[in-house]
Amino acid sequence: MKLVVLGLSLSSSWGNGHATTFRALLKSFAARGHDVLFLERDVPWYASNRDLPNPSWCELAFYTDLEDLRRFTAAVAGADAVLVGSYVPDGVAVGRWAQETARGVVSFYDIDTPVTLAKLERGDYEYLSPEVIPGYDVYFSFTGGPTLDLLMERYGSPAARALYCSVDAEAYAPLPVPKRWDLSYLGTYSPDRQPTLDRLLLEPARRAPELRFVVAGPQYPDDIDWPANVERLHHVPPADHPAFYAASRFTLNVTRADMIRAGYSPSVRLFEAAACATPIISDVWDGIDTLLEPGREIILADGAHDVQRVLRQPAAEGEIGEAARRRILAAHTAAHRAETLERELAAAMVRNRRLVEEAE
Repeated sequence: MKLVVLGLSLSSSWGNGHATTFRALLKSFAARGHDVLFLERDVPWYASNRDLPNPSWCELAFYTDLEDLRRFTAAVAGADAVLVGSYVPDGVAVGRWAQETARGVVSFYDIDTPVTLAKLERGDYEYLSPEVIPGYDVYFSFTGGPTLDLLMERYGSPAARALYCSVDAEAYAPLPVPKRWDLSYLGTYSPDRQPTLDRLLLEPARRAPELRFVVAGPQYPDDIDWPANVERLHHVPPADHPAFYAASRFTLNVTRADMIRAGYSPSVRLFEAAACATPIISDVWDGIDTLLEPGREIILADGAHDVQRVLRQPAAEGEIGEAARRRILAAHTAAHRAETLERELAAAMVRNRRLVEEAE
């Protein structure tokens, strides 16, 4: 299969969670024998922070604007499948162009589905509009559960399918490094995540000055009052994620407000930390128990007191971390997602052929 992907970024993991998701998925998809071309908008903030400028498992090319994108008309027209990602600059116009140009299956991969739907409700069509959704043969969604029905029934998607984030099992594994922190958090600043981070990490840090914490990620405002026992790392490249998790007794999973409301929206960090056998403390949302079993494979917390209790318990974290790792490796690796992507694209090809035959 020849697949062309128009995504936010593959070359830079700075300030976004898309790059690591695409890298794991497309590397495994290519390993199944497929050819992949990734087209990325050349923007300065990613250009100056590229940590994967030349992937070995796919072709990566850059374009400057919509007009420049037309250089790839032949590639898009000749592809078996085209995949447009969420948050692509000028995404509505890019999607229309892909639908008009491609002769194969055209799909959308929403790595931000609850945020996307909230934007649509507000009439904010930054990268997707209701009019283009029915033109995507498959709507791959970062969110599962009832959201899939909503996409088909309200927005007219011919086929909405869950395609959760995942983990590259070859890149993420336990490492024998000393523990530096009792609780870590890895994630770019988001205003709607910050109250939960305050409640589940900063407040426990204030209450337990003898424990060590770390928050890693860019774009945090300068006016945040970080407790003295909270270390700040402004960026941890993906190659260093396993060591970061290995140095953490526990790591925190924090979910954006729109994703909590929708449920069934696991972050890529959830899979990566679990693959490293680092026990996870998470906020609570519908569907999390379908991925990891609370109390055995993940710890759920409502407030600072829950986090404090876990951090001060005798060390039983190893059992939770190992149980989570077994669960993720059995069902949630990039290899599993690549198989799903291949199967659903092939099914869309069959549906399209039937429609053509019926029209004739």
